[in-house]
Amino acid sequence: MRQAGKVGTIEGFSSGAVERRASARLTVSTPGQGFTDITDAVAGFLRESGLREGLVTVFCRHTSASLTIQENADPDVRTDLLTSLDSLAPRNAGWVHGMEGPDDMPAHIRTMLTDSGLSVPVIDGQLGLGTWQGIYLIEHRDRGHRREILLGAIGA
Repeated sequence: MRQAGKVGTIEGFSSGAVERRASARLTVSTPGQGFTDITDAVAGFLRESGLREGLVTVFCRHTSASLTIQENADPDVRTDLLTSLDSLAPRNAGWVHGMEGPDDMPAHIRTMLTDSGLSVPVIDGQLGLGTWQGIYLIEHRDRGHRREILLGAIGA
């Protein structure tokens, strides 16, 4: 019989009024299929916002590119993730939709499997990411594109 894990205690609880909000648009030029690390750009936005506690949102305005929070230490992880996405949504698989080429429908499927939006807690003025986490824009198309990312922050 499988035993349930023990739930820990809640620590560092704080509450208060929302005192500040910020928003911006980030444009990223991708080289083609792959991961582009946008962590530093999001952290820079957070610094400009002046927030110490709250939430940062990151939203990709495209249906053939997406966002993820993933390991930022070993680039082999990103290579293996692309290989996995290739197996889940291969090009030239007989897709009905293909007006923009053989990478079009697989790009839409890959976006559906990942995320168009992310939320990251803000703790002491920093992104609340783990030690090995980074924020990535994933380009699912073969050729490069200019991608628009909307950033938001709310908190105190």
